[in-house]
Amino acid sequence: MTQHLAAAPAAPTTGTHTGWWRDAVIYQVYPRSFADGNGDGMGDLEGVRSRLPYLRDLGVDAVWLSPFYASPQADAGYDVADYRAIDPMFGTLLDADALIREAHGLGLRVIVDLVPNHSSDRHEWFQRALAEGPGSPLRERYHFRPGKGANGELPPNDWESIFGGPAWTRTADGEWYLHLFAPEQPDFNWEHPAVRDEFRSILRFWLDMGVDGFRVDVAHGLVKAAGLPDIGAHDQLKLLGNDVMPFFDQDGVHEIYRSWNQVLAEYDGERILVAEAWTPTVERTAHYVRPGEMHQAFNFQYLGAHWDAAELRTVIDASLDAMRPVGAPTTWVLSNHDVTRHATRFANPPGLGTQLRTPGDRGLGLRRARAASLLMLALPGSAYVYQGEELGLPDVTDLPDEVRQDPSFFRATGQDGYRDGCRVPLPWTATGSSYGFGAGGSWLPQPDTWGPLSVEAQTGDPHSTLELYRSALAVRRAHPGLGAGESLTWLPAPEGVLAFARPGFTCTANTTGAPVRLPAPGTLLLATAEVTAAADGSVELPADTTAWWAV
Repeated sequence: MTQHLAAAPAAPTTGTHTGWWRDAVIYQVYPRSFADGNGDGMGDLEGVRSRLPYLRDLGVDAVWLSPFYASPQADAGYDVADYRAIDPMFGTLLDADALIREAHGLGLRVIVDLVPNHSSDRHEWFQRALAEGPGSPLRERYHFRPGKGANGELPPNDWESIFGGPAWTRTADGEWYLHLFAPEQPDFNWEHPAVRDEFRSILRFWLDMGVDGFRVDVAHGLVKAAGLPDIGAHDQLKLLGNDVMPFFDQDGVHEIYRSWNQVLAEYDGERILVAEAWTPTVERTAHYVRPGEMHQAFNFQYLGAHWDAAELRTVIDASLDAMRPVGAPTTWVLSNHDVTRHATRFANPPGLGTQLRTPGDRGLGLRRARAASLLMLALPGSAYVYQGEELGLPDVTDLPDEVRQDPSFFRATGQDGYRDGCRVPLPWTATGSSYGFGAGGSWLPQPDTWGPLSVEAQTGDPHSTLELYRSALAVRRAHPGLGAGESLTWLPAPEGVLAFARPGFTCTANTTGAPVRLPAPGTLLLATAEVTAAADGSVELPADTTAWWAV
């Protein structure tokens, strides 16, 4: 049952437009794996609320909460049955209200996930559409179609689900419905005015609750090509190729986001829209953040880059060049709930993709992850931190098949299905059955080696990854040359080393497996490994190390 609460204010502002998102560090919380407040083994909103002081002390600016809506959990909450209710496993609307208010009291903004491409098959609209049968007006709010073949036994077109298998499921009455993800996630028809009206209403509901913005799931997928044409010889899953797919990145999505931007403008404070938009190029990504549309878009080209100086420089330049004409900040991200953590990606040879089942060289992976994180936090724009990366957590690559819950794991093709490995609950204490996650254990088993990686074990250790992040975020906040901006200046550097300048600041990143010697760029502020100074004024930058310098 939906509860109604009094409107809450957005995060405190100075009364002027600050463009806070342009240099914000935003921390992604995956609620079921962050902290468990009621001891049932599943993370919840009360658990998140209790740990907000940790996030304040870490030094982030905002918290992005992955879905907590009422859901059958066929895809970990990305199958929403009621967009105005909290799933009981996470709490209630009162818990959400308390979380938002307490976060604002601590100076943290709150961004919530919005899932507009599809609903749950348990959503009231879809259930009524099924019950009323062919010809029901409610079927027009989704993509119901007759099948091909003599008896309609073939899907309406050749589209494949991102999770593998056909993107169509046949109902008992013979019609088919479209789902680009799991069958339990039917796609909305965004050409229908009722769908557009409903989501503007949903935006206002959460804005009235006081949220500061929305991360829009599958922002590139809402509008499909007219007539739902066959793909034919196109590679169904080549989402980062040269072609725009007929079910992704259609130009019609931008009209929707312009209307949403107008809704946000009705509210005090600076509320934002963040696009999860997989596009063929960063130039196409820039379309989502043109004036009057969204405020940020995830930089998946950067996330997919290897730990290689030449490749990173190419992606950084392309990202900054694409965003500059539209006046939007570039965003940088290394990990999230859908990909292998970068501490594990970088522990493996390039070319294995973003989903892995091998731990690789964990020591190497951690060194590179620390260096990559410090590099990311030095770049102009906004940065995203996925929960646990500040602890240097690796993916859990040896989860037994019987505990896995990722729906794509159970499909024959499509995604690799190993996203559970980056979703294992966090270790807060060095000991205990769930390392402080909660009194009732954890919904996915944690490795017995995670005690030394816990918040408790790393706090106060100057060499720990947690203290590296705390220091980096403090320096980033204090140094005028860091944070927002549209450009940087590349400096001469040895092969395999990135060196760039920003006002009063220089960053050097050695991506090679050997130490390099270079002239000292200035006064050392922070480094991911010990930097040695020589009498001649040069410094030795260890392998896989990033250093920050005040100039």
